[in-house]
Amino acid sequence: MLLPTIFVALLLLSCGGNTNSGTNSPSPPTSENSLADKSIKLPEGFTALVVADSIGRWARHIAVRENGDVYVQMRVLKDNHGITALRDTNGDEKADIIKRFGSNAGTGMAIHNGYLYCSSDVAVFRYPLKKGQLVPNENERELVAGGFPEQNQHAAKSFTFDGNNYMYVNVGGPSNACMEQTRTLGSKGMDPCPQLKFHAGIWRFDANKANQFQSKDGHRYASGLRNCVAIDWNFKTNSLFVVQHGRDQLKQFWPALYSNQESAELPSEEFFELKDGDFCGWPYCYFNRMENKKILNPEYGGDAKKQGRCSDAKVPLMGFPGHLAPNDLLFYTGDQFPQKYKNGAFIAFHGSWNRAPLEQKGYFVVFIPFKGGRPFSDWEVFAKGFAGSESIKSPTDAKHRPMGLAQGSDGSLYVTDSVKGKIWKIVYRG
Repeated sequence: MLLPTIFVALLLLSCGGNTNSGTNSPSPPTSENSLADKSIKLPEGFTALVVADSIGRWARHIAVRENGDVYVQMRVLKDNHGITALRDTNGDEKADIIKRFGSNAGTGMAIHNGYLYCSSDVAVFRYPLKKGQLVPNENERELVAGGFPEQNQHAAKSFTFDGNNYMYVNVGGPSNACMEQTRTLGSKGMDPCPQLKFHAGIWRFDANKANQFQSKDGHRYASGLRNCVAIDWNFKTNSLFVVQHGRDQLKQFWPALYSNQESAELPSEEFFELKDGDFCGWPYCYFNRMENKKILNPEYGGDAKKQGRCSDAKVPLMGFPGHLAPNDLLFYTGDQFPQKYKNGAFIAFHGSWNRAPLEQKGYFVVFIPFKGGRPFSDWEVFAKGFAGSESIKSPTDAKHRPMGLAQGSDGSLYVTDSVKGKIWKIVYRG
């Protein structure tokens, strides 16, 4: 009776058969070279390994557990669930178990004090993470912070944590520039802008307290920020950093004041270190990095040169070309990468949609070296090639768009893609 059993097993192997079906079946070990994505261009010594080729469109922020388990928040429900969990069971860096759970779609994802935090467009939730458990118990999910206003623009609730158990949540402005007639040629801005009361800023909450609401329990930490999907706490400086999405369509709405080139480059995307009480200017102001100053928006009487009230608005640490869409920020604290990367900032730029008729830009991950808690040189492109082409006329032309960043316990850097849901693990081998 032994011979037929051996024969069947050999037949299955020779035909590529697998007695376990579905996404939960462990795959055979794979060499690191076979997982390397050579289309992603990196500095010498770095390699981008493919953890998962496609977990679905609209993958957003990502968190990595100490044991290597990966969690990704999805912008839309996939198989009726909003979070994708991945595990590598054989140590080959490729996820061979992929499961979905959770009822909320959204953007934010992080692990803090043994909990997995996630967000919808109107709330932040958390699940307790138990030892050995990949998928948390759905019945144990609890609301941490809610009551955020519903909005159809800039609704992502990204968040981060400090070292004193405070959580900081981005609440984007629900418009382009608080115009009386939204996105309309020549429309004036509402003055004062009523959207600043519960939008366009960062709100602080107790990270360990359940059932908090923005209007009752939230503290408005900083204001005048159009939308800061990219947000991270810097433990070296013990302060909050964000990268803001600048306003759109200067040429389209104010053609007498701006050329196509100026409208593509302006306003600059802004990199801030925030302190409690800061006001950063939106919707009254934008930042011109070429002149290193805030300029009064035309909706509020600006002429592309005048500063007016904007001379008092907070100026960023650094400005980037317009419309690159900074969608995640991570301060690197690992030891795997060379020393120059220690405590520096990585930013994922999702890529522009409104630089037309010029080509779209972005679709890369950049690095900013830090020294003494401040940038000490200009930003540099760290990872590129995601879009698949140097010439992008429309975001739909991009093969991949970098979205979320996370650091693994081994010091590697994870990157998500929002087009197909590809996940890379960037490692340094020297």
